[in-house]
Amino acid sequence: MFGRKKRQLPRLKAAYDDDLLSSIDEAKDRWDHAKQTEEAIADADNQMIANTALARQTYLFLYREARLRRVRSKHISAAVFRD
Repeated sequence: MFGRKKRQLPRLKAAYDDDLLSSIDEAKDRWDHAKQTEEAIADADNQMIANTALARQTYLFLYREARLRRVRSKHISAAVFRD
């Protein structure tokens, strides 16, 4: 009864860490897509620039959160080497 919570904690942490890593991958893809769209369009308006900045900040926030929680990934994303 009392020790049950401690045994479930590592499984919960691992599940949330996996969710965080998948969110980081999705945010990186959205940011890359927004950058490519902004570069492809010669007449980028303020809303497009703001959407790109928002996607970048979302990615950086999730990345900092993963670093604070010391989350490690089993694979290295190819996106890390593109920047």
